[in-house]
Amino acid sequence: MVTVAEDIAKTIKQTSVAEFFERNRHLLGFDSKIKALITCVKETVDNSLDACEEMIYKHKKKKKDYSLPEIIVSVKDLKDDNYLIKVIDNGPGIVKKQVPQVFTRLLYGSKFHQLKQGRGQQGIGVSAAVLYAQLSTGKAAHVVSKINSNSPAYYYDLRIDTLKNRPEIVSEGKLEKFEFDHGTEVVLEIEGTYLSKGEKSVYEYLRRTSIVNPHVRISFITPEGKKITFPRVTEQVPKETKSIKPHPYGIDVGTMIKMAQATKSRTFKSFLMNDFSRMGAKTVNNILKKAEISPRYRPAELTREQYSKVVKIMQKSKIMNPPTDCLSPIGDAALRKSLKTDLDAEFVTTVSRSPSVYKGNPFLVEAAIAYGGSMPSEKSVDLIRFANKVPLQYNAGACATSEVVKKIDWRRYGLNQSGGSGVPVGPAMILVHMASTWIPFTSESKSAIAHYKPIMKEMKLAVQDCARDLKKYLRRKNRARREKMKVNTFIKYGKELVNPLALISEYKKEKVNKIINHSLKERYGDLINGE
Repeated sequence: MVTVAEDIAKTIKQTSVAEFFERNRHLLGFDSKIKALITCVKETVDNSLDACEEMIYKHKKKKKDYSLPEIIVSVKDLKDDNYLIKVIDNGPGIVKKQVPQVFTRLLYGSKFHQLKQGRGQQGIGVSAAVLYAQLSTGKAAHVVSKINSNSPAYYYDLRIDTLKNRPEIVSEGKLEKFEFDHGTEVVLEIEGTYLSKGEKSVYEYLRRTSIVNPHVRISFITPEGKKITFPRVTEQVPKETKSIKPHPYGIDVGTMIKMAQATKSRTFKSFLMNDFSRMGAKTVNNILKKAEISPRYRPAELTREQYSKVVKIMQKSKIMNPPTDCLSPIGDAALRKSLKTDLDAEFVTTVSRSPSVYKGNPFLVEAAIAYGGSMPSEKSVDLIRFANKVPLQYNAGACATSEVVKKIDWRRYGLNQSGGSGVPVGPAMILVHMASTWIPFTSESKSAIAHYKPIMKEMKLAVQDCARDLKKYLRRKNRARREKMKVNTFIKYGKELVNPLALISEYKKEKVNKIINHSLKERYGDLINGE
């Protein structure tokens, strides 16, 4: 007789990661047609930016000439809510045999195990866009790659075998023409909804991407056929990030056991010194002594209780912060120049905070405030959020950045704010960027930053630094306005004083008028005649 447990066991089977996301596409940012379209553009553009920068860094090491990043994005309306997305870059291209793997295998990539700042680190992004195209229209993704000027371009039409999380090649071949000497082209036909403007539009995503990536030129061809160019404002390439080893403060027991089983170190002492950041011989000896563990033990020989004891002692020990060369900020000067190019603002201030650490992960916060110009004064300020140089356009209410900005009393800094909390009102834009080896997103869709106190503290300090600069500027502006009103009053009544003063002083009217004008100009300078 078959038991119930045996009967149930027959129905249990393994699910591939691709099959899981096929049924849970909302986790990756495809929970609405509007969001699906912008997510497909975002993941493909992020992939292009990473490839272009990686090529530059490799060429610089070899002291070879390189091209600055160029990205062309087009969205074509195929009617009935179907759109053709095309993204072309001048990056290094992809070796022919790797193309199917890169674009169709979820959790396949080179960045997942690297502890350094990067746009995408899960290995899901662009392959998730390919999966969504396949699910929503049934169409294969078209990918073209060219690795140098002397080689032909190769193309693949690809689908994902979701049961096995592997590529299914529909067709392949060669192409004689390509936009650049080298690079990649990705074409996806998807179901979506296109917004021509607004917070959640493709235009706004590309605009914001260009602000925090000022070394990139982005061209956008709209469904109406209009070409919009977001210009490159600097030829200064961001510094290359370096991978760092895990820091003891960010390690849990399971991770340590996994690392111990995979290490090449022969002793537990050498394992701690070689596989972790900032673990010198003296620090390791103290930890092992407290844990009562021999330094000669093999790393994989310890019990779970011993690993747990070591982790607890490490996290209570005084250990140097991890290196920060794993981070690559936008930089004060580049961000300021980018904002001045993008906005018609009368005042721009930026700040790049020194790196800090949370849970063993280095991070830094950059902020900016732009004020005045053509920005509307009756509406809430425009808050734009970024993580590792990627715009965050959804789930603002769930994001730590939004909460930080709302809790600042902006009335102290010259902006209107009802009740001293909430998003302020005025002709301004507030920008906040977090860069880290690990961004604590609230979900796999990577649209909001979780509420960690050390992160929020740094965000608040960065925004307040900019707010103080804004306050100083507004004070100077208001003082100048009052002085201007005073001068205008003197000028207005100055002519009426000429006759009485001429009679009293017995000077000619022309001389009195000249003395009055000279005195005004000497005291108020450029405020005279509206200068």
